Amino acid sequence: MPVVQAPTGRQPDTVGTGSELSGIVGPATTRPSPIAVDLGSGQLRIRVGSHATLTTLVGDRRIRPLVRRGQIVDGPGCATALTQLLRQHHVTVPARPLIVACRPLLATAADHDTTRRVLDAVFAPARLLFIDTVRAAAIGAGAGAGALLVADIGAQLTEVAVLRDSQVVAGRRVDLGTGDLAHGTTVGMLADTLARLVRELTLGAKAVPSAATALSRGMVIVGDGATRPNLRDRLAALTGIPVHRAAGPRTAALTGASLAAAAAARHPAAG
Repeated sequence: MPVVQAPTGRQPDTVGTGSELSGIVGPATTRPSPIAVDLGSGQLRIRVGSHATLTTLVGDRRIRPLVRRGQIVDGPGCATALTQLLRQHHVTVPARPLIVACRPLLATAADHDTTRRVLDAVFAPARLLFIDTVRAAAIGAGAGAGALLVADIGAQLTEVAVLRDSQVVAGRRVDLGTGDLAHGTTVGMLADTLARLVRELTLGAKAVPSAATALSRGMVIVGDGATRPNLRDRLAALTGIPVHRAAGPRTAALTGASLAAAAAARHPAAG
């Protein structure tokens, strides 16, 4: 069942508040190297500095999955997969980097702790910051200014949110994605579910602030679902609004997290 994402409040180690680096002290001499991480249910993705995106599939690990419905269920296995990915591409991890990691809407404190343990084991970062995946996707798609409706249609999780100036106002998520299309779910069912979430956010007495303005711009979609024209067409027909496919939809969130990590690493307190 979909769950409600309340307006964003104070979250631990969240990028973009203007004070996310206040815990770092010391002379501003050497900036930490930025790293972006997106631990999805279908793929694990890393971007280390200016290196190309590194990706490893996790969707075929049915006996013992690493990530299920946006939650890490095998921390040691996830750390091993990331380490092997770095070795495979001969990427050396910089000392004490600054990491920005994507997280689903409504990620819990336990989810943060599990992610932190995995990334500590692989990268030993000086600082780990979290960013909502939908927010990172908006930044990565270059559509962060003003009011915006964004949907991330992943392998096992679908999220939709209204943002204002790259800040999540409210959102919904449901444990359903393109990976379920191989197990009885149809494109129509996935589109119907997402359209219902859009209506809950934007129509009626409970419409969230900025909803009308966001709807006037249409909806930006990212994730694997954005690569499926039949799903985009169905969504446009059901919602009655333009549906825009982000450039590089599968890596839009990682791109946004990478930009956020680079900006955070340049912060005067990050030295």
